[in-house]
Amino acid sequence: MKRSTLLALGVMLAWTVVALISPLAESAATSVSLPDILTPPGSHQWLGTDELGRSLAARVAIGARYSLLLAFVVVVVSFLIGTTLGIAAAWLGGWIDVITLRIIDVALAFPGMLLAIALAGLLGPGLDNLAIALVAVGWVGFARIARAQTLSQKQRDYVAVADALGVPALVIARQHILPLIAAPLLVEATFSFAAVVVAEAGLSFLGLGIQAPAPSWGSMIRDGSQFMLIAPYFVAVPGMALMSVVLSVSLLGDYLRDRWSRQSPSR
Repeated sequence: MKRSTLLALGVMLAWTVVALISPLAESAATSVSLPDILTPPGSHQWLGTDELGRSLAARVAIGARYSLLLAFVVVVVSFLIGTTLGIAAAWLGGWIDVITLRIIDVALAFPGMLLAIALAGLLGPGLDNLAIALVAVGWVGFARIARAQTLSQKQRDYVAVADALGVPALVIARQHILPLIAAPLLVEATFSFAAVVVAEAGLSFLGLGIQAPAPSWGSMIRDGSQFMLIAPYFVAVPGMALMSVVLSVSLLGDYLRDRWSRQSPSR
């Protein structure tokens, strides 16, 4: 494993720990302190404070909890929906496969972020609606990969033998096909995780995501952009947090993809 991959894994573990212990910082993240308005990073506030004197360190920690939890939920639900539809379409074939493929093509024809913005705007702001909008966009990639991989595995001898022995299709899909197509789906999950974190920040920046007083990295960047000249750390702190998570997850995804590519010829 490369040093960069180990570093990325360490960064993600650190952010996971921060997200888990973030409830301890709830009070500091919401407590207004007028004397501490826009205090630069120092011994008193080691990451500085925002325009209301709230601790940026505490707010970044709470924002990590929202971002990571939302990304995890969206990726898991998208994985379940997309993989199920992709395997079912490839296995059943016929008009079901045709309709599923057309839906995937239409969804891929739209930019994912633009479609998420439109759905979030229709559903309204809020964490639940944001998750629904991102799942509506995120399942497509999993369905496309699951369908293509299932079509390839469907032609293998072991599937024909299991089918001839009367093994139910659901058992074949769950116990035989799914384990063999899991590698590319896990790679897609890592990149989807990074994409969801960016999308959440972007939608919160636009006011369509997590609403105040709950902190979000995107809303913190939006609020800090008004004070760029006098308090650049206000934007830099959540921006660096966002960059570290997305870059780390992307590096882990690259590692998994390279490893799967090296192992795939032997299958």
